[in-house]
Amino acid sequence: MSPLYARHKRTTLAIATAVAAGALLATGVTTSATAQPAAKPLAAAPTALSAAARTTLIQQAQADAAGTARQIGLGAQEKLVVKDVVKDVDGTVHTRYERTYAGLPVLGGDLIVHTDKSGKTQGVTKAAKSAIKVASLKPQITAAKAEKQAVSAAKTLGSAKTTADGARKVIWAGSGKPVLAYETVVGGLQDDGTPNQLHVITDAATGKKLFEYQGVETATGKTLYSGTVTLNSVQSGSTYQLTDSARGNHKTYNLARKTSGTGTLVASSTNVFGTGTASSSSSDQTAAADAAYGAAETWDFYKSTFGRNGIKNNGVGAYSRVHYGNAYVNAFWDDSCFCMTYGDGSGNVDPLTSLDVAGHEMSHGVTSNTAGLNYSGESGGLNEATSDIFGTGVEFYANNASDPGDYLIGEKIDINGDGTPLRYMDKPSKDGASADYWSSSVGGKDVHYSSGVANHFFYLLSEGSGSKTINGVAYNSPTYNGAAVTGIGRAKALQIWYKALTTYMTSTTNYKAARTATLNAASALYGSGSAEYNAVAAAWTAVNVS
Repeated sequence: MSPLYARHKRTTLAIATAVAAGALLATGVTTSATAQPAAKPLAAAPTALSAAARTTLIQQAQADAAGTARQIGLGAQEKLVVKDVVKDVDGTVHTRYERTYAGLPVLGGDLIVHTDKSGKTQGVTKAAKSAIKVASLKPQITAAKAEKQAVSAAKTLGSAKTTADGARKVIWAGSGKPVLAYETVVGGLQDDGTPNQLHVITDAATGKKLFEYQGVETATGKTLYSGTVTLNSVQSGSTYQLTDSARGNHKTYNLARKTSGTGTLVASSTNVFGTGTASSSSSDQTAAADAAYGAAETWDFYKSTFGRNGIKNNGVGAYSRVHYGNAYVNAFWDDSCFCMTYGDGSGNVDPLTSLDVAGHEMSHGVTSNTAGLNYSGESGGLNEATSDIFGTGVEFYANNASDPGDYLIGEKIDINGDGTPLRYMDKPSKDGASADYWSSSVGGKDVHYSSGVANHFFYLLSEGSGSKTINGVAYNSPTYNGAAVTGIGRAKALQIWYKALTTYMTSTTNYKAARTATLNAASALYGSGSAEYNAVAAAWTAVNVS
């Protein structure tokens, strides 16, 4: 999980989603988004798969996994486990695998096999370039010692309460030569009340900490912020429950200030949820209406834009929890519950359920179920930026007059207390901490600030450099080399980022590899040497990634 933003000058908010629910809602489908005429799909664009078709492809790939492992040159002790399958319009299939070695999971060993419609392998994208060879599988330190060191590391990083359920043996291939290691997941709470899922990787021979990343990922959203909207509900007796049967049965729950459990399913006797105004009452349904609206718009954005059927692309909805904790100024995505959770902000009257926050948080789930970008270093910055990029896409897609699309993150939730956004995509450094351009030190920043490089890239690719006004918001985007960049439009930029994420990025992708992944995506979608391909290259150069 990751919090909505970083705990430095501001509260922890990787992407808080402020939810302001307008008063409303009859049973029906969310209708705030304006439908656009469908364009002819590109040959390399993903095709929509039914849940049954996707399951069949996964089962076929798993049945052939041993042969695939031999074909791509893996060793005798290595096995492949299918994680995901993407099929393009032209029949190309991209199968994402996790790896095991001598029965142990290989962290950082994920790979993608690309095959044409005839089944012939066209290439392999690997997170780890090194061959998996480990001389000894006998650890020199105990699991108990690794667990103790992991708990100590969590306390150093600011965990208020820590728990650990033991360390498991793994192969660490995320950096350098693969080694036998322990993975310990430290639970409890972070110092701001955000649940803790710190993954600590410890060398099983030396006891040295090799890597760590936070498993809780956060964001921002609103009908406090989005006005009166239409939501789906399900009637049960004389009440209406906030369950969206049109979108994988997404449900919205009220935690009523608790910090654990699922909570109570939000229900109304009138089929109207919320009042459209902020309230400090934990029974208020406005935040729930915002959360449900954000979930619906995010589902529709992915379905309409990429043909993706839910966060896992399997037609199953996640669920949302509102009124988390007491005056909790954050929001987060948690893979372990497959759910989004929103705090009520300062004074319990500023829920983090705004539209871009909702889109941001659920996009963490999409990243987890595709590239699985490690939430640390440069890959962590790319993870956060991916959520900012798609959260922005959701906001533009919704086309809601109360919250028009923009390239600002968290502008509705006023985390800073002065009306300024949490982040700016056109010039990330305007927030006082984010990076406009890549440097060798970017990976050492908090992931919410190292994300600035990719956010800036996406803005330049979409809109270009220089001064302009979009939906009433003024932007002025600079470039590292002073060269002017011409944008290709947000629609194409989104397609390129999504294809790169789902078919070319791996858990360890850094900025240099992200450049390669997006160039590969642009080449597949629009052709090598196309205007779109050249624009991707120019936009990366403009943020000093070459």
